[in-house]
Amino acid sequence: MTPSIDTLSTGLRDGFARVGDVELHYVEAGEGPLVVLLHGFPEFWYGWREQIAPLVEAGLRVVAPDLRGYNLSSKPEGFTAYSADKLADDVRGLIRALGEESALVVGHDWGGSVAWTLAMNHPEVVERLAILNAAHPRKLNEGLKHPRQLLRSWYFFFFQFPRWPEHKARARNWRLFKRFLRDANPPYTDAELERYEQAWSRPGAATSMIDYYRAAVRLGSKQKVLPIQAPTLVIWGQGDRYLGRKLAEPHQEDVPNLDRVERLPNASHWVHHDEAERVNELLVDFLAPARESENGRR
Repeated sequence: MTPSIDTLSTGLRDGFARVGDVELHYVEAGEGPLVVLLHGFPEFWYGWREQIAPLVEAGLRVVAPDLRGYNLSSKPEGFTAYSADKLADDVRGLIRALGEESALVVGHDWGGSVAWTLAMNHPEVVERLAILNAAHPRKLNEGLKHPRQLLRSWYFFFFQFPRWPEHKARARNWRLFKRFLRDANPPYTDAELERYEQAWSRPGAATSMIDYYRAAVRLGSKQKVLPIQAPTLVIWGQGDRYLGRKLAEPHQEDVPNLDRVERLPNASHWVHHDEAERVNELLVDFLAPARESENGRR
């Protein structure tokens, strides 16, 4: 069984970094090459609880931030503050604030979208890229032209209404946000869900989290799609109810250094939770060259 942050002492440390006009909260553990773990909706840094300890044991310095708008990070007002470009700029700034020129980057869901954009906009800061159940921007735009994917992505459009989505999210003890997590296997425990509820309940968090989708729909067409040069691994839970299986593999011209797409047939959208041990094996194996390279320089 893979150790998690709840079963292994990793020396987990809290930190804050001023990046442009926002302050990002993060947790950090370990020493070695920097790997940045980017969470998705509706999670926060705690979504990586099953990955932090194994990556630390593998000789990596692990940093898992709360993306802007989430949990303890700043929550600027207005959906324009949550464009993909600004989110990617945050991560670039965080890497530099941590004293590094570049990092290994892992992203799930929205964190994956941010990671794709970071690798396109700031290739110099991404050594290796691992994506978990997050479609490349071009593939997602293509997918949204088909009725089946539009139905899967219904919440993109529900979240465009003013105020009503926030009201719906808070109703019945955060039932809407919890339903997004319902495919997780094993189900999230009451103690884990309590951590999420605490993060969602912070002032301004619900609106900021929903503003990601408002920005995606209203500003997404302005995003430039550039080739990604970083070696890239895609890990895909085949039981994803939100993203069709055809979205997993990016176009060769967009990601010419794609290592592979590793499909996990028994995993849902929450692949890093459902198949934590296998995901950890894949990440450690893929990120190992950076660790070996640093050891060679010593």
